[in-house]
Amino acid sequence: MQRIVFLDRATVAPQITLRRPAFEHELICHDQTRPEQVAERLAGATIAITNKVSLRADVLQGLPDLKLVAVAATGTDCVDKACCHQHGIAVSNIRGYAVNTVPEHTFALILALRRNIVGFREDVIAGAWQEAGQFCFFNHPIHDLAGARLGIIGEGVLGQRVAELGRAFGMQPLFAAHKGRDGQGTLYTPWEEVLASSDVISLHSPLTPATRGMIAMPEFHAMRRRPLLVNTARGGLVDEVALVQALNEGLISGAGFDVTDGEPPATDNPLMAVASRPNVILTPHVAWASDEAQQRLADQLIDNIEHFVAGRPSNLVEGAY
Repeated sequence: MQRIVFLDRATVAPQITLRRPAFEHELICHDQTRPEQVAERLAGATIAITNKVSLRADVLQGLPDLKLVAVAATGTDCVDKACCHQHGIAVSNIRGYAVNTVPEHTFALILALRRNIVGFREDVIAGAWQEAGQFCFFNHPIHDLAGARLGIIGEGVLGQRVAELGRAFGMQPLFAAHKGRDGQGTLYTPWEEVLASSDVISLHSPLTPATRGMIAMPEFHAMRRRPLLVNTARGGLVDEVALVQALNEGLISGAGFDVTDGEPPATDNPLMAVASRPNVILTPHVAWASDEAQQRLADQLIDNIEHFVAGRPSNLVEGAY
């Protein structure tokens, strides 16, 4: 009998149905799991489910019964995949479930910031409309999307969908070549050109050692058009201290972030200090979390587990098995 342990069930909304796998099993769900609880809770487990709980080598090496880590997300940076490979533990992830929800959230941030929705809303609440004495007022700049250049960093399914939506708004999408690389083909615009010429830059890259901190002060100084920076991918892609400095110096016009480097962010996280500014929107890593997308995720999660047990694994992560 398979023993399945879900370490952080509360990372999927309670209204989402997690169906029971169609084989003999024991399923144990924990809402949250602290690092010091992982080894004890996975003792004897054959299948571990995690969304964001870290599974590192020191824990994995002590779990001889573990055969599958089913990640309830696309990103697998929470799992030591090299250790899994060494010990014959498969790792699966979720793919394609967020093709609508993340791009839509991305454009919600873009639209709100380009049109200064937050600033105008706060002004209305504060009575500025009455003080204006006319039918409208102009406390904040408003910019159309049509004709704007949309720099996209990350050319996967989410980046491609963001480009589609951008074209529908009349924007000109540009896929950035990978930082420090040339000759990647006609899909790509040179990294430096994307930074220099974009009106909006949207991040859709995985977090890896190569991409961590790829947007820092040198990149902000290269952004000649003072673009809006949007990040619905991973917080670690951007140096957050540099981001605040770029906002303070007017190197970018605003920031729409759904992620931080460390979640939830500490109270002294640099982004928390600027979160109340009208040109900053910080949402709590919910771009992926429409009910429709979460249900697709939950269904695919169980599909991956059932396929693995049946001997025809799906969505295995390269380098982990």
